[in-house]
Amino acid sequence: MLPDLLRRSSLETVLDVAFAEQAFTASTVMARTGHTRSTVLTACDELVRLGWIAELDDARAAGEYRMGRPAKRYELRRTAGVVVGADVGQSRVEAVVADLRGAVLAHAEEPVRPDFDDADRDARDRRAAVLRCVTRALADAGHAASDVLVTTIGVAAPVDAHGRSPNEDDGFWHRMNPGFEDVLAGHGAIVVENDANLAAIAERARGAGDSFAALLSGERFGTGLIVDGVLLRGAHGGAGEMRVLALVEGVGTPEGIGAACRTLATEALAAGRIAPGSVLAEIAARSALDAQAVFAAARDGDEVALQIVDQLGERLAKATIVLASLLDIERVYVAGAIAQPAAAVIARANAVLGSGAFRPVPEVVASALGPDVVLIGAAQRGLDLVRANPLALSLTGRSVSAS
Repeated sequence: MLPDLLRRSSLETVLDVAFAEQAFTASTVMARTGHTRSTVLTACDELVRLGWIAELDDARAAGEYRMGRPAKRYELRRTAGVVVGADVGQSRVEAVVADLRGAVLAHAEEPVRPDFDDADRDARDRRAAVLRCVTRALADAGHAASDVLVTTIGVAAPVDAHGRSPNEDDGFWHRMNPGFEDVLAGHGAIVVENDANLAAIAERARGAGDSFAALLSGERFGTGLIVDGVLLRGAHGGAGEMRVLALVEGVGTPEGIGAACRTLATEALAAGRIAPGSVLAEIAARSALDAQAVFAAARDGDEVALQIVDQLGERLAKATIVLASLLDIERVYVAGAIAQPAAAVIARANAVLGSGAFRPVPEVVASALGPDVVLIGAAQRGLDLVRANPLALSLTGRSVSAS
């Protein structure tokens, strides 16, 4: 047993270096670990045989060594395996395939038609759409299902440590997370995760810090929370669900910026507050009063649009205060497709927060990761799992929990 444990330890040690370095020698590993040269070279030879690393031209041929026996050089085989990340929304599925350095090899999309009258059919259609999307992405990347080490599925629902969602919210959460393990069998380890949590993982990988929130804020507020470097989940996966906003005066619902913007604009139109000939009236005459339209009108100085932006900023500030009061976070990243268009809303929120009524308060910033933030986080989640235990995944391909 002990020799097997030592062998596995040496293999994992070399793989740690391979993931961290573009190219390395046995001396690199020895300097970091204290292992002997023979132990390191034996581990490298086995990892070459297993397909995890490749031997490069020696150091002399690469121009990096002048005297004595040239050192062997190695690098990680980027496509020794791949990870798949998917974002399963209410009406669309997206999937990416990434190599072991995180480079995206392929992207695919698949529409989903929600069937709110037949939950079983809706679940079947959603699972089938995910499988089609993942299959097409893998084909475009030139990889088979057997090459996948981890598949991570992001869903718009709370997810516990076992990948399950609670049977609440009028069944919506179960519709979003109907179970993907069976349909994706053979696609490596399957992880189901909340979409806002994946957004937080993506932000952390890009240097967000140790205590922050990633706030998905299109249709509903949903928050991925990382505090002191730890992703918060809760007993039922509900950490970061913002239903408490229904109890906050001046907010009243967990509607996100996009949905709340449509509501406020529709109410203003119905109440006759949008003056004929105004920028917002002209937009309303030719298109829907969605968030993009309202923000565009606000940039053109439309009075009602500017009022809506102020209201949205105050809502965002109150949501931020709730998070800060409970968790003492440093920053809130407004994430998703709404983030960049909502720059004026974010500016208003920071102005409210800076008024001095609450101290300390987090800074609210727009995420730079755009509409693909959940996909980026899903791929990163898979890479984190591979790097944490590569041999277990490659040898067994078993499912793992979301913890």
